Amino acid sequence: MTSETTTRTGPVTTGTESELDDLRELVKGARVVLWDFDGPVCRLFAGHSAERVAGDLVSWLEGRDLRDLLTEDERGSLDPQVVLRAVGRRKPDSDLVAELEERLTQEEVRATASAMPTPYTDPLIRTWTAVGVRPAVTTNNSPRAVRAYLTGRGLAPCFGPHLYGRTRELGHLKPDPHCINRALNAMAAAPETSLMIGDSPSDLFAARSAGVPFLGYARNERKDRLLRNAGATVIVYSMETVLRLVRAEAQA
Repeated sequence: MTSETTTRTGPVTTGTESELDDLRELVKGARVVLWDFDGPVCRLFAGHSAERVAGDLVSWLEGRDLRDLLTEDERGSLDPQVVLRAVGRRKPDSDLVAELEERLTQEEVRATASAMPTPYTDPLIRTWTAVGVRPAVTTNNSPRAVRAYLTGRGLAPCFGPHLYGRTRELGHLKPDPHCINRALNAMAAAPETSLMIGDSPSDLFAARSAGVPFLGYARNERKDRLLRNAGATVIVYSMETVLRLVRAEAQA
């Protein structure tokens, strides 16, 4: 058994023929692919500590005598989005939320300079686009950060305007399907001929709410367990598996 921090290799989590068949059907049926960003496309905070960003947001709040807006667990969170969501729940539609969201956006944009591309995702996006499948990003990260990263990787032309990310309406973050529905509406895409690729239960729940088939991506055992426990049935360890299927389908 590999550790939770070890990147997994291999085609799918079970490797059964049934699951491989399900994966082939997902690939074959996709006309639009909706990508979660942090995970399936890249590791956004690979070189820019998310823990430090979360701590900085907490310190910023404490410096304004707003420590009590957060519980002890929230103040100790390693995830800056946990901090942002917590403040959003207690001070909805406030200038405070707007400023905190902007601070997180700036940190995410900075993080793109040292983000680690998910192996095989770049060629997969390009190959899928070349055969006529349209991609979009549906994420809880800032669309400004997504645009900065995709531009740096030369992938922005594949996506065009179809980047649907966090706004200051924090209630629209996944697992709410808002960003997925925005993408489907803008692209005039049918849910049943679309595919969501995500690495978290919130991605799965959002896709399910929108009626969109779901493909899980798990880079380690912890991600695999979370997705399985949430009900995901088709999960890949490597985007190379999907790339091979897309290429095979294109040549068929």
